Amino acid sequence: MIDEIDRNVIELFSAEPHIGVLGASRRLGLARGTVQARLDKLAARGVITGWGPRLSPAALGYPVTAFLTLEIAQAHGHGRAAAHLAGIPEVIEAQTITGAGDLWCRVVARSNDDLQRVIDAVLAHESVLRSTAVIALAEQVGQRVLPLARAAVGTP
Repeated sequence: MIDEIDRNVIELFSAEPHIGVLGASRRLGLARGTVQARLDKLAARGVITGWGPRLSPAALGYPVTAFLTLEIAQAHGHGRAAAHLAGIPEVIEAQTITGAGDLWCRVVARSNDDLQRVIDAVLAHESVLRSTAVIALAEQVGQRVLPLARAAVGTP
């Protein structure tokens, strides 16, 4: 559970990640130690998971995004497939799923032709049996979690 102070700290650092603790304390009207303690607490609880820059795959030369549903060899488990996927730079996310597939991956590529190379790399491991690909046409709602922080205030 987070409170309004936590939410305000999260919103401010989300909007202005370079503000720093002193700037945040001035803007929020809180003691510097309070802001730092809140950040430390949120990080220790796993609410804040990192401070790195958010990168655009398209700006890095990977404008094609696709979603792969993978079927894996059950005898090998998810670990071997996940380790293989982690070694492919174009795999930017992988999740174990329920339903027809076993793993879901978000991948990026330089072009539709290059996407075939990425899919071939994914399939190059014995634990990955089959893939189904869906190409993203346009992002409608980008990855976001700030609305969750707003909704979580006071929610057990």
